[in-house]
Amino acid sequence: MAADNPLVPLVRKFVETNPQTAARLLEGMPEEQLIGAMRQLPPALAAKAFPHLQAGYAAALLNSGSAELFAAAVKVMDPERAAQIFARLSSDVRARFVPLLPEKMRDHVREFLTYPERSVGQVLSVRYVAFLEALTVREAVAKLRKEAHGRSKHSYAYVVDEDHHLLGVVSAYDLLLAPSATRLGTLISADVFTLEPFMDQQAAADELAKRRYFAAPVVDSNRKLLGVVKVEQLLAGVKSEAVSDLQKMVGVGAEERAFSPLRYSIRKRLPWLHVNLLTAFAAAAVVAGFEDIIAQVTALAIFLPVVAGQGGNAGAQSLAIVMRGLVMREIPPESVRSLIVKEGTLGIINGTVTGLVTAAVAWAWMGNAWLGLVVGLGMIVNLTCAGLAGASIPMVMKKLGLDPAQSSSIVLTTVTDIVGFLAFLGFAVLFKSHLL
Repeated sequence: MAADNPLVPLVRKFVETNPQTAARLLEGMPEEQLIGAMRQLPPALAAKAFPHLQAGYAAALLNSGSAELFAAAVKVMDPERAAQIFARLSSDVRARFVPLLPEKMRDHVREFLTYPERSVGQVLSVRYVAFLEALTVREAVAKLRKEAHGRSKHSYAYVVDEDHHLLGVVSAYDLLLAPSATRLGTLISADVFTLEPFMDQQAAADELAKRRYFAAPVVDSNRKLLGVVKVEQLLAGVKSEAVSDLQKMVGVGAEERAFSPLRYSIRKRLPWLHVNLLTAFAAAAVVAGFEDIIAQVTALAIFLPVVAGQGGNAGAQSLAIVMRGLVMREIPPESVRSLIVKEGTLGIINGTVTGLVTAAVAWAWMGNAWLGLVVGLGMIVNLTCAGLAGASIPMVMKKLGLDPAQSSSIVLTTVTDIVGFLAFLGFAVLFKSHLL
């Protein structure tokens, strides 16, 4: 069959002597001819062209290629390049080839393809047009027509070097007006706004909206082009993730919708309502233990919700910051202790300032400086514990293999209520003689 294909000897010669030039020639061939010609080459020889092929062409070869070709190709590619090609493989081919990856490359590819929640990497698309800077306008237009056939139309294309580093962008308008022999490297606009795959989707959406862009390229730390992301994808991802986490943090299933079946909604909500009821009784039991002092100093009942509510607010602030850090992978394991200490210290400072203000209000309102002292001390203790709890609850849940967003606010509210009541009423008992 090889003898029937006159391209095979030519391809073999180029791949053996100059795989970089061979890759450029192969990319100019129709996909069917490219696949047919490469199939006739020994896998080890065909693999030499893979580091120089654009990811889309390499994926097309592997989607219809053998396991031997894949095994030979990964030996000559770096992990980042392998991950870019892997992202374009069909799901069944990807599953079949995963065991063939070397262990270190497998871990890198898996990490590369599994971006953090709410990151740009989760919504980037590998459907984009990229040309080598050495191509002429005539070659680029021919490829652009082929890429656009049966797909969405492209108003501009990215220009990359041999290692797929992003050099700039060229518009279809410039391609139309430029002489056909002009090299793309002379037409590009090098000032290109880019996004990083680990960037938060909300921040990326804000940047695109500010610049009035509808899409932007996504590059890694070495400026290698990974894909493209559109603003509507970012907005959809931000909206979906925000609603999902909001629902989970208050004990509602992430999948529940406004018109979900009644039975489904009950099944998702009722168990967490019982958990919340149990924690509410625990907080009530603390208050019941101080029934005598509350009966003697009725003013204490006025400040109970103030201390507990302020602790809940402070804990929610800490919880929100830590949750964001977990989502964006900003909290390495060795920094967990320092993070909790930082939030605890912040709780002491905020508690002291808030406690002084609350103490002054209680003193002026009730005319008893000792009552102000009790309220202020209770506020300091509760806000300190709120900061510690807000930082440690999601970390503990993650350590246990649980979703940190799942009902964390319910647990936090329980802690701040119990600690707030216990501290406030405990100080009231300690200074009882000055309150009566």
